[in-house]
Amino acid sequence: MGKRKSTSKPVKRVEKLETVFSWPFCNYGRNIQCRIYKVKLASGGEKWIGTADCYICHEVFHTQATALTEPIDIYSEWIDECERVNNELLDKCEPANKRNRCEF
Repeated sequence: MGKRKSTSKPVKRVEKLETVFSWPFCNYGRNIQCRIYKVKLASGGEKWIGTADCYICHEVFHTQATALTEPIDIYSEWIDECERVNNELLDKCEPANKRNRCEF
């Protein structure tokens, strides 16, 4: 007697995350590209670098990455850093200013 053929289980496809995002400051859709590089150092080691750059307004953001970092992490870190800088600038503004303008 022959052996019964077993049916193979369906292969689960892992959906890849986006690598292109929209940048709220130049009002274009899907113009931020995020990449992760593995750079060899002169000392012989390796380092992961994540970059996000806008090809419309030529803004660039670099951050340190790990093997688990995804492009969405780099984009989110850039947005968080922009919010942090904006909040620092708003804290420097005097609330007593009648025209609601910041003077530095």
